[in-house]
Amino acid sequence: MSFRTTGTTSTTSSTDRTAAVDYVEDVSPGEGALAPRAWYASSDAKCLSLNGSWRFRLSQTADAEDDSFAADGYDAGDWAEVTVPGHWVLQGEGAFGSPIYTNHLYPFPVDPPRVPTENPTGDHLRVFDLPADWPQLSDGGAVLRFDGVESCARVWLNGTELGEFKGSRLAHEFTVGHLLKTVGNVLAVRVHQWSAGSYLEDQDQWWLPGIFRDVTLLHRPAGAVRDFFVHASYDHVTGEGTLRVDSDVDGRVTVPALDIDVATGEPVAVPVEPWTAETPRLYDGVLATEGERVPLRIGFRTVELADGLIKVNGEPVLFKGVNRHEWHPRRGRALDLETMREDVLLMKRHNVNAVRTSHYPPHPAFLGLCDEYGLWVIDECDLETHGFVEQDWRDNPVDDDRWTPALLDRAARMVERDKNHPSVVIWSLGNEAGTGRGLTAMAEWIHARDTSRLVHYEGDWSCRDTDMYSRMYASHEEVDRIGRDLDGGTGKRRGLPFLLCEYAHAMGNGPGGLADYQRIFEAHDRVQGGFVWEWIDHGIEHPTLGYAYGGDFGEELHDGNFVCDGLLLPDRTPSPGLTEFKKVIEPVGVEGCGDGTVRVTNKQDFADLSALAFTWSFEADGETVASGGLPVPALAAGESAEVKLPQPPPDLPAGAETGWTVRAVLAEDGPWASAGHVVAWGRLPVTARVAPSVAAAVGPVAEGGLISLGPAAFDARTGALRSIGPVAVTGLRLDVWRATTDNDDGTDWKSHVRHSTLWRELGLHRMRHRLDAVELGDDALTVRTRVAPAAREVGLSTVYTWRSDGDRIQLTVSVTPEGDWTVPLPRLGVRFGLAEADAVTWFGGGAGEAYPDSRTASAVGRWQSTVDRLQTPYVRPQENGARADVRWAELGGLRIEGDPEFWFTARRWTSEQLDAARHRTDLAPGDTVWVNLDHGQHGLGSQSCGPGPLPQYFLNAAPAEFSFVFTATG
Repeated sequence: MSFRTTGTTSTTSSTDRTAAVDYVEDVSPGEGALAPRAWYASSDAKCLSLNGSWRFRLSQTADAEDDSFAADGYDAGDWAEVTVPGHWVLQGEGAFGSPIYTNHLYPFPVDPPRVPTENPTGDHLRVFDLPADWPQLSDGGAVLRFDGVESCARVWLNGTELGEFKGSRLAHEFTVGHLLKTVGNVLAVRVHQWSAGSYLEDQDQWWLPGIFRDVTLLHRPAGAVRDFFVHASYDHVTGEGTLRVDSDVDGRVTVPALDIDVATGEPVAVPVEPWTAETPRLYDGVLATEGERVPLRIGFRTVELADGLIKVNGEPVLFKGVNRHEWHPRRGRALDLETMREDVLLMKRHNVNAVRTSHYPPHPAFLGLCDEYGLWVIDECDLETHGFVEQDWRDNPVDDDRWTPALLDRAARMVERDKNHPSVVIWSLGNEAGTGRGLTAMAEWIHARDTSRLVHYEGDWSCRDTDMYSRMYASHEEVDRIGRDLDGGTGKRRGLPFLLCEYAHAMGNGPGGLADYQRIFEAHDRVQGGFVWEWIDHGIEHPTLGYAYGGDFGEELHDGNFVCDGLLLPDRTPSPGLTEFKKVIEPVGVEGCGDGTVRVTNKQDFADLSALAFTWSFEADGETVASGGLPVPALAAGESAEVKLPQPPPDLPAGAETGWTVRAVLAEDGPWASAGHVVAWGRLPVTARVAPSVAAAVGPVAEGGLISLGPAAFDARTGALRSIGPVAVTGLRLDVWRATTDNDDGTDWKSHVRHSTLWRELGLHRMRHRLDAVELGDDALTVRTRVAPAAREVGLSTVYTWRSDGDRIQLTVSVTPEGDWTVPLPRLGVRFGLAEADAVTWFGGGAGEAYPDSRTASAVGRWQSTVDRLQTPYVRPQENGARADVRWAELGGLRIEGDPEFWFTARRWTSEQLDAARHRTDLAPGDTVWVNLDHGQHGLGSQSCGPGPLPQYFLNAAPAEFSFVFTATG
């Protein structure tokens, strides 16, 4: 393809160039673009994708180059190339600048609407021919559509300027039919990283300039559809749906499955199956005008505020949602359809029923997937001005009338583009933009334009402009008070439903406390659920760091790994947090009744249980010894039934720990998962295990610098364990430190105590071990120590008592706190090293990691792994990989049994090395596998932005005693 076009070039003076970029700092939304309309694909009108390779030139200022590149005859043969959709800073191996991450700070001086002279500007050129089957140029017009450009774009076609626009995550269209040529069309787009619009797009994400969504040429034949609005309501009393399609161009609407054939604008009522997120029934239809046919996917549903609740089709809805930024670790916000589908499928498979499109409308294809598979959607406007909080919201654009046209343009472009999606049940004005007249104007416009949906905005605590009371990161206690109407709310707010639009900050290891939140949601009608922050870590693939986060590109201002706060790791691997969330929000409750029956509850809002099959398994010591199907009636939403379990199988091993597991699985292959996919499960214990014990039969013997006791050998001077049978053991001693999690570290803007700060101030990361005595008794070896931090008077008196029956050896650890302990411990247990260990088998919680306030998904069973697979590869390394409720574990030639059950961790680096690492690539496996056997772990919480652990999950310093029995298996 040639990048030289015919014609002459033009020159522009520097004064003219400065004037020519005034639009960059203009608070208006732009000029030249068509009015917003519904986004749709035509059945028969031609379209041409202009995605692909574009010629690209980067300038460091907005006025460094004149606009001669847009004229006929410009030679761009020596320009670089970039892929559209894409962000130029993620291409060219750093030649085109770097990403910038800030949470809320603007990465430029706050002087609205001015932006820096240093304003990276990308000139894009695309030369294209019309396809051979493109209609004659005299036959109708054409529209050029941009679905997303950050942050400001100026557009030319064949040397004629079309206009300029702002609103990065919004569609903009231009009339171009009169400018097209059969061959050699030259599309020129100048994109500025910074503009007045940047002040409206401070959305806690990477700043990534470029044409990052599709560019499409659409043929508009005479009599074609321009815009239309599908109104499809449902009457839950009569079972009838009412359809009316309003169209700018008259035509007819047909829905074959419903025998509908009516003129546009004419309502028709027929019996229908309603659309819900649980039962996403869509009816295929066609809107036909004189010049075009447009396929329709119609979902009948009614959204209303009734009885102080958000109701759909007459029923209140419990939102089990996530906040979703668009992200791909290589392509940034340039997502393809299959990546979007992968997100939706992962959500459905993990019981998520709702998405808040934080903090901008998504690619429109994503909403089509939500319609198809079934997700409630809060569609959020492309608006956030969070950085103005630094000056107490002074000069905030949402309270400045000069900006109101831009705000209204953004609201209209969201509503008009997405209005025909049944999945969209709530419009959101934006996020963290303070309050002001502009937001009120947006709410008034939306309410007038679309009476079929509700309006949300978290910052409006008075609910002046909104239909619900929304908060983020409210504590469990406050949410419970709100549910009980004890929060002190007055006026309009008092009678409105409550949503947590953000909660349970999923940064690093966590979030903790999900199950505690869900119990509150289910206890109070007014509390209609929430949306976990957020869906995916925004790590950027990096050749030496693994995944990069804020600061890894030399940013002057950045917020570190706060951009990695998702339920998915950057490569879309589900984190343990997502596994926990799936269990917490499962749509079927399974509880034991204690008399050989199980109570099954349908927790869905609409669907019955006919799509599910139920199975039971009976386990002894973690292994399934019998299984079968369980007949459960197709309970309606909200109903419960008690179902009799079969008799336990005979001839069980003496003393075995036994229990039932009941699972609800998909009965048949479905659109989002195959038959047998586990939707919900519950475990019902029957008999408890017999705690391990060792009857002392031999005594310690000192000889040649060693003490022998049964299969174990100890250092005679220090009492330190050296080996158990043939297995060498290193450094066994009390351990209280863990590599702090993002939630341990907390954040500066929360008033909660940051535990990692207290731990480090006290010195828990550098505990010293004093040996007080090594005592050889008749039947035990006792080692007395004191474990304490330097410069402090507090300590832990620790006694290790060893006993053996000749084949096994038992360690009992007694811990007594000394001094005034005012902070909880990170962990409490013992740590030791093994020279060789790889395969791991354990009986206890699994398959994944668990911690005190994130253990609902931990299923007791017998599990196998390797040491490496035990690790959770968080983008910023931190404490991870603990397995809960472990009865026994085998690795490295040892079998370890605990009394009581313990937390088990094994890794190829120490906690100190893990704590020091900033990226995964900082962790180099050593020759020793370090094993932690913990009596207790401190909870996680979500204090990286939300509340810390609840008090019941604190690991307070208190007297403790626990024991382990070791057996050499090699």
